[in-house]
Amino acid sequence: MHYFGLLAQSTQMKISYADSQQSCVYLTFDDGPSDRVTPKILDTLKDEGIKATFFIVGKSAETRRPIVKRAFDEGHTIGVHSYTHDYKKIYASPAALLSDIERCNALIEDITGVKSAVYRFPGGSFNLSGELVGAVTGAGYRYVDWNASVRDAEMANATAEDLLNAAKSTSADRNHVVLLCHDSTNKTSTAAALKDIIAYYRDAGYVFCTF
Repeated sequence: MHYFGLLAQSTQMKISYADSQQSCVYLTFDDGPSDRVTPKILDTLKDEGIKATFFIVGKSAETRRPIVKRAFDEGHTIGVHSYTHDYKKIYASPAALLSDIERCNALIEDITGVKSAVYRFPGGSFNLSGELVGAVTGAGYRYVDWNASVRDAEMANATAEDLLNAAKSTSADRNHVVLLCHDSTNKTSTAAALKDIIAYYRDAGYVFCTF
């Protein structure tokens, strides 16, 4: 899985709280929702007055609809990540990929009342074929990669301090940061690190933006 790379050129960033000249960080969370981690992340975001982007996995959201609805109602962006997160199945063909996306998006619409136009490829778009990427953009989706990461899917038994240090090192000197985080059930350190991550970017003069 890829964790570093340029933001996809086709992505159009929607800056919620700043004009395009301001330093901006997008907090993005993949692979949720989970009962154990996502509510803690939402609590911190609410306390800090910050909006984020959640790229959800449909099969996890099916039994956690209230969590998705809470995130939406609190002003966060709900994006499509996948329904199954099964790379072999979803990347078998453009048709298989779009079918997986639409299944997840139908669930988002059922929960929130609106469809999402924002997508994140499982593993990122970095080494995918132009045919797969083109199928997504041709269907009207904006896809979002990342250019920094807390590395919570890479480091085994990472502490909150480890994740904070990864956020700092991978986003160094970037004016616009799209930070990859995860809110799946085993990412308790991500929830624990979030307040300090927010403080770091805030102290560095960033505003917090959503897609």
